[in-house]
Amino acid sequence: MSDDFRLGAVIITMGNRPAELNALIESVRAQQGPPVELAVVGNGAPLPPLPAGVRTVELPENLGIPGGRNVGIELFGPDGRDVDAVLFLDDDGSLPNTDSAELLRKAFTADPSLGIVSFRIADPETGTTQRRHVPRLRASDPMRGSRVTTFLGGASAVRSAVFPQAGQLPAEFFYAHEETDLAWRALDAGWSIDYRPDVVLYHPATSPARHAAYFHNVARNRVWLARRNLPVLLVPLYLGTWFLLTVARRPSGSALKAWLGGFRAGWSEPCGPRRPMKWSTVWRLTRLGRPPII
Repeated sequence: MSDDFRLGAVIITMGNRPAELNALIESVRAQQGPPVELAVVGNGAPLPPLPAGVRTVELPENLGIPGGRNVGIELFGPDGRDVDAVLFLDDDGSLPNTDSAELLRKAFTADPSLGIVSFRIADPETGTTQRRHVPRLRASDPMRGSRVTTFLGGASAVRSAVFPQAGQLPAEFFYAHEETDLAWRALDAGWSIDYRPDVVLYHPATSPARHAAYFHNVARNRVWLARRNLPVLLVPLYLGTWFLLTVARRPSGSALKAWLGGFRAGWSEPCGPRRPMKWSTVWRLTRLGRPPII
């Protein structure tokens, strides 16, 4: 039964959005069905007052998004084993619908091979979903659910059984592409990923370029993603495609300079362990509409 499927939610915060954080917590607590356990990580910052029963930890330094989320996973026991799936929620988001947790329980229970669910992100004022928040190439219709090859880090749920097989998020990445790294490893381990437009997270429409290190990290982590996960024959194809796409988009001079610096760093800095995916996984990604050359 789906009611036996235990959910826990991980929220990382820099401590600078206490009102939004508490609103998110209340939206999680308002979910129908068995209570969703909560874990909040102060990522290099003290935590504001939080409701009783929330698992918490304050880290002495900012470990980045994947590193902070990994600490949150461990608040539910090794690899999150105290729960059956871990939700990752951005601290300035909220769950507008009270049936989201129940939809997730039913989805995971109905399909034992389902490893990850990516939610639909919608702007709370307009209800619109940015194209970049639909995790597939054919992103024109955000209301169409499908099997996908990656997921949205701050609006997702990962079955806890995925972590012992595929590992947790790559802490080295700090920010950008950490979800795709985990997604590829989960797919290589035989898990599936669904995009579910009926599971909604409200989040203000923003640009990822608002982060100071965005262009550097995107380029560096793209190289790391290839070095860690792709068969050696696909590495130059994948990175060559993204190099040409970046230049074709005509970024500003400062953005291009930061991107090129990150691209060089991706080759010169250690990227963590290499676990190239099987060729059968390459074919699976291709059949799902996202061959690992783009």
